[in-house]
Amino acid sequence: MHVTVIGAGIVGACTALELLRDGHQVTIIEPGEPGGRQAASYGHGCWISPASVVPMSTPGLWKQVPGYLLNPNGPLVIRWANIVQLLPWLSRFLLAGSTLRRVERTARALATILKDSPERHIALAKSIGASDLIRREGLLYAYPDRAAFETEKLAWHLRRITGLEWQELDEQSLRTREPALSAHYRFGVLAEAGAHCTDPGLYVSALVSEAVKYGARLIKTKATSFRLKGERLEAIETDQGEIVCDRTVVAAGVWSKALARMAGDRIPLESERGYHGVIGTPVNGPAHPVMPSDGKMANTPTAHGLRLSGQVELATVDTPPNWKRVDILLDHARRTYAGLPETRDISVDRWMGHRPSTPDGRPVIGRASISTDVIYAFGHGHVGFASGPISGRLAADLVSDKPPERDLEPFSPQRFR
Repeated sequence: MHVTVIGAGIVGACTALELLRDGHQVTIIEPGEPGGRQAASYGHGCWISPASVVPMSTPGLWKQVPGYLLNPNGPLVIRWANIVQLLPWLSRFLLAGSTLRRVERTARALATILKDSPERHIALAKSIGASDLIRREGLLYAYPDRAAFETEKLAWHLRRITGLEWQELDEQSLRTREPALSAHYRFGVLAEAGAHCTDPGLYVSALVSEAVKYGARLIKTKATSFRLKGERLEAIETDQGEIVCDRTVVAAGVWSKALARMAGDRIPLESERGYHGVIGTPVNGPAHPVMPSDGKMANTPTAHGLRLSGQVELATVDTPPNWKRVDILLDHARRTYAGLPETRDISVDRWMGHRPSTPDGRPVIGRASISTDVIYAFGHGHVGFASGPISGRLAADLVSDKPPERDLEPFSPQRFR
């Protein structure tokens, strides 16, 4: 079949490669540069973590919403100006995390697409000759003490029931692994199975280039709608005219919402805006990826410097960035690593992007309501990068009418009806 893939982020790139391996003709539709700054994949926190099964919404979160509205410096911010537009999403978001049973169901669902994510990325990078971009050195969670670790018992309960194993580090072991850490941190948890990417943008670009090398066509345009004849897909309409095809995979991140609506599905998808700052000069930072518990941010050595990623801001796609969010990351990093220089002495690359997020924290992977020729693979929120390879495989299975490798019921597009 001739299959179009709408979107060239990590999920779209992996989907294109899987479709080619299945023998299909592939056209990738992407208005921007694959792996470019406009993409959520570019600004990813670099972590490839089986531990990322903890949804944003958990029991009791509703009590904190007023604080999120009032505190502009908190880890999660809701823009007042967008509150009316976000209310339907927020209502579903709070409901999704209202009970332990709901949260455990989401964690188990996410585990099915994350449990082997490091292995899949290592194999994928090797297959395109880019093994150096994926490193498996473990992922470290740093705490002031064991008591601080115990306050996150729900998160570690969810990780335990989904099969994650970890090693607890006392102060000496923690300091041996990360000597640059402030003395404030005296307890650590090392998820040894975790990996990280040293250059997410270059990695995605390399994946798309590999797809093109093996026959995919890349068209830099924007997909605007579908042309259907009854329930059959005939073409994708774009800014540059029609592209005739047999099936399509919608993997356009936060911009998938409008396309899904045209295909008969109202998906509650909003931008969970993330920020990062990359300190490009040599710094006395971590040697391996670290997440300080009191900052909830990924500190990761990359090819371009120390990337500080985090912050959650709920706002519309067209709302201007609030670069104070990056300053918060930098200020916390200076407290985390005593030897880090002052801001005025370093160069910082600031970035903001749009995580495509559903209220229940699960991606949308399945067929559209009005046509089995339209397949969805979007809405991955915080787990898109890690789950890119398996998401691409699952989307390709749907295209080829093969039994999918994983149970897709938890990711059904129709679950929001």
